[in-house]
Amino acid sequence: MSYPWQETLVERRVTYTIEVNGELIVIENVPARVCLETGEQFFSPETVERLQQMIWEQRKPSRVIEVPVYEFA
Repeated sequence: MSYPWQETLVERRVTYTIEVNGELIVIENVPARVCLETGEQFFSPETVERLQQMIWEQRKPSRVIEVPVYEFA
């Protein structure tokens, strides 16, 4: 059985960002299925497990970037 939303998902490499204890963590080239209509990203269970491992291991990053921070209010 095929669902209409499945036809709009494409395999892509994305940049995953998360804030942990006030620190912004950026992980590049993460495999994901991306909805062409909404941009929503879907990760396999294996990818999620690897992301969690990378975040909690606190390995030395491949590079460090500086990002601007803006207040919405």
